[in-house]
Amino acid sequence: MVRTLRTSRASRALRTSCAARPEYDSAPTGGRKSARRRTGTAVGTVLALIAASAAWVVGAAPSADALPNGLALTPPMGWNSWNKFGCNITEQKVESVADYLVSSGLAASGYAYVDIDDCWMAGSRDAAGRLVPDPVKFPDGISGTAAYVHAKGLKLGIYESAGTKTCAGYPGSLGHEQTDANSFASWGVDLLKYDNCNDDGTSAQRRDTTMRDALANNSSGRAILFSLCEWGVDNVWTWGAGVGNMWRTTGDINDSYGSLLSIFHANVKLAQYAGPGGWNDPDMLEVGNGGMSFTEDRSEFSLWAEMAAPLITGNDLPNSSAATASILGNRDVVAVDQDALGKQGVQVSAAGGLDVLAKPLAGGDVSVALFNENSGAATISTTASAVGLPASSSGYSLDNLWSHVKTTTSGAISATVPGHGTVLFRVSTGSATSTGTTHALVGASSGRCLDAYDNETTPGTKIEIWDCNGGANQKVTLTAAGELRLYGGTQCLDATGAATTAGTKVELWNCNGGTNQQWRPNADGTVTGVQSGLCLDVTGGDQPAGNVNGTQLELWNCNGGANQQWRLS
Repeated sequence: MVRTLRTSRASRALRTSCAARPEYDSAPTGGRKSARRRTGTAVGTVLALIAASAAWVVGAAPSADALPNGLALTPPMGWNSWNKFGCNITEQKVESVADYLVSSGLAASGYAYVDIDDCWMAGSRDAAGRLVPDPVKFPDGISGTAAYVHAKGLKLGIYESAGTKTCAGYPGSLGHEQTDANSFASWGVDLLKYDNCNDDGTSAQRRDTTMRDALANNSSGRAILFSLCEWGVDNVWTWGAGVGNMWRTTGDINDSYGSLLSIFHANVKLAQYAGPGGWNDPDMLEVGNGGMSFTEDRSEFSLWAEMAAPLITGNDLPNSSAATASILGNRDVVAVDQDALGKQGVQVSAAGGLDVLAKPLAGGDVSVALFNENSGAATISTTASAVGLPASSSGYSLDNLWSHVKTTTSGAISATVPGHGTVLFRVSTGSATSTGTTHALVGASSGRCLDAYDNETTPGTKIEIWDCNGGANQKVTLTAAGELRLYGGTQCLDATGAATTAGTKVELWNCNGGTNQQWRPNADGTVTGVQSGLCLDVTGGDQPAGNVNGTQLELWNCNGGANQQWRLS
């Protein structure tokens, strides 16, 4: 249900939805069990590793004009049913998402809300004028579903519209605000997403204010986060902070790069209106729904975090791929979004579609996003002073929040960014480098570690991916010469036979200083062979079945796929 945005009040009743159309992605893959090593699913591996990353700072104070309900001190995080399932939502699906949020580690990363969108209710109210949950879709009612979600330590969200009907044609809340607010509170609802379909011609601000007051005065006194879904009309950002905890700043998102770009352009200009207790909402994330490339999905997540947007994912979470999990579960990027200072990133420059955004963080660091709107790779540059950092005689540390590679600069902040890609740095004063340090090297498409086969040290040993287990055969040391050494530095990653063609196998070999043993970690998360210029690639990892334990690594033409993306752990 994709609506057409109109500007007149009379036309608003014709809009069909505040949500985006459903899209579909593939089922995840996992490796076979093996007697020789401990195993685990790809998604479980990547999220367990992500959970070991640094946590973020919380505890922001609300801004002076924020809605005084004490909620949304950082941008809300969670899941919404619409983008993937539309009207095909059930109690079982909601509960399976709650299960996954906990088991995957996403709940521990901050994803707290499980939001039911349109189509959850019966077609008419009961004799007392109350909303009735669809007894087929929700046999335990919303209260039963809420109890299940709460037992997982999570929060439940619900949907309604500030009109006579919802966008899908179910009973709306116009004229029933207090009755509905009382129902939501009695059911244990924690968030209300309030749409704008089928209105009576009065302003959205007036109708939303009526529901705001009803929520504040609900019969149980329950605090309910209020999410305004006004599609960016009526300059909602200028009055939203006094009415809701978040407000849509744009039309509906869809699962395409064009939609991402349009929404980014609209939302990035509104930084002055966001802060603790009230946030600009550029709509739900489409990450993992299949309409965008891995690079584009990662850009969306990076930009939403940089803009301090609510991180409400809209994919089929229980069937997420490891690549999708590597995006949604990146705690370092989440930390940017959830930073206690509560600042939305501002656009420092945007010449030629090469965008630089800077977001000040609590403690003095700055998050810098370099976003390439164009289709071809480009170098994007700025400086520490331009993004608001003080002068530093010891230089600045650039922590790449996707590859986790750290470098030091005297003040220039620059990276080659792939088309439609985003490089996200956390910049701080002082020096730091990953050279000489030892880490596991984790593949985004699998959540598995680069691994020397079966702990063998013989030259020619196969280099593969395997469940991360902390073994010496998975500990990679980056050297100043560009080598990737294993086993404490005695043996190197080597392009077999010094070949430079796509498909060349990567193996273990005695370190000899050859250019076929030199590697370059790139800002986009790829690792290229210095001699060949080709990317370190999980063979067949661009296909769902290609990321199992034991899959060989090879050189391949760089293409931006998740099976060519790596991060230090």
